[in-house]
Amino acid sequence: MIEVTGVSKAFGQHQVLRDVSLDVEKGGVVALIGPSGSGKSTLLRSINLLSVPDAGTIRVGTSVHTFDGTRTRLPNDKQLSAFRSRTGMVFQHFNLFAHLSVLRNVMEGPLGVLGAPRREAQDQAMALLEKVGLADKANQLPQVLSGGQKQRVAIARALAMRPAVMLFDEATSALDPELVGEVLGVIRGLADDGMTMLLVTHEMDFARELADQVVFMRDGAIVETGTARDVLERPSDARTRAFLARYRHLEHAA
Repeated sequence: MIEVTGVSKAFGQHQVLRDVSLDVEKGGVVALIGPSGSGKSTLLRSINLLSVPDAGTIRVGTSVHTFDGTRTRLPNDKQLSAFRSRTGMVFQHFNLFAHLSVLRNVMEGPLGVLGAPRREAQDQAMALLEKVGLADKANQLPQVLSGGQKQRVAIARALAMRPAVMLFDEATSALDPELVGEVLGVIRGLADDGMTMLLVTHEMDFARELADQVVFMRDGAIVETGTARDVLERPSDARTRAFLARYRHLEHAA
């Protein structure tokens, strides 16, 4: 469902991604882990073409985009909107429209991008709010919601575009610890429904429970990949072992 081949990206003199290749099967869940600055978020943004690769190929479903180091031209606006509508993305921060109700936030994409009839968009939005446990908040403004509730609205908003895949960029990192579980519960439900997902996460226990595959990145490259048990419990690369040892130390200290 997602195929990344030889993707590289630099910002000025700083090489952020180095010849990265990665596959995510349909219905698969892949967790990206690694230290800050390892390129995980840039990889997600490249898959969604929010960050344009310098080189490599990105395929999501049947849509393929290739960059050869000189070509930086994106598809036209219509093609790009169609591509991104099939690739739902949830960020660290919720980016909800503060002046719109929760219901209107979820309706906005189908109305403005997909041209859905208002009644259809409203019915779908209510069904999705029910799915994430927030139907009772439909007519409220985002400012009255907790962080966990805002992130669940952001997930519903992404799902309203009926994406083929979902990308999560540290979806719980901006939340208070007591709110993390409610967001992870929604993501767990999507996995149970067979949604293809690629998650950047620092929640190792969640990655161990949910991911079919765990990918460890460092310095813009994939260092190690394998099942959650292999990578998280018996990593073969010294850099993975060092990262996990630091994580466990910080976890125990907390």
